[in-house]
Amino acid sequence: MESLAEDRRWVILDLGMARPQTIDFLSRFRCRVDIADLEDAVIASLDWQGESGAAPDPVESLRSMPRSEPADVVLTWDYLNYLSRQQITGLMTAIATRSRPGAFVHALTGYSRSVMSRRPGLFAPLDEGRLIELSTGTPDRSATRYSTEDLDRCSPDFTIERIRLLTSGMQEYLFRLRQPVEASR
Repeated sequence: MESLAEDRRWVILDLGMARPQTIDFLSRFRCRVDIADLEDAVIASLDWQGESGAAPDPVESLRSMPRSEPADVVLTWDYLNYLSRQQITGLMTAIATRSRPGAFVHALTGYSRSVMSRRPGLFAPLDEGRLIELSTGTPDRSATRYSTEDLDRCSPDFTIERIRLLTSGMQEYLFRLRQPVEASR
């Protein structure tokens, strides 16, 4: 987020719901914030019991969202923990088609925790690159604990720019959309 202070307008795609803390934090930068609010779709997908119809698809929710400008930064929060590998691949592909070359994707995954909350967490960015978890849910489901190799395989259009282990036991990823390969002459 440090580079948002540069003299340029940024487009940020937040896959979470609109949170006052996030909007307040981003309001100091010259940016446009698009809110995808995939939370309901992710929760519906988790709660689906095989009733009538197909399982809800969070990725389809993103694909069907109106497109305006390509994103420079995408905030996925901890949603990857709640998706299958196939859904992660679909989500990252959908993000790639909605983003500029070189765009960043921020993600949080469980690393050292063996259990996680039944529902995605609530997070808010703070100054100095810090992040606070606002969730109060008790961990009650097995953590997916995707490895770096899993996430790399599920994100073929991206390179992993940075990984950082947080004191909370979460791993923070920064993916970067690869530059398009120029057609050979």
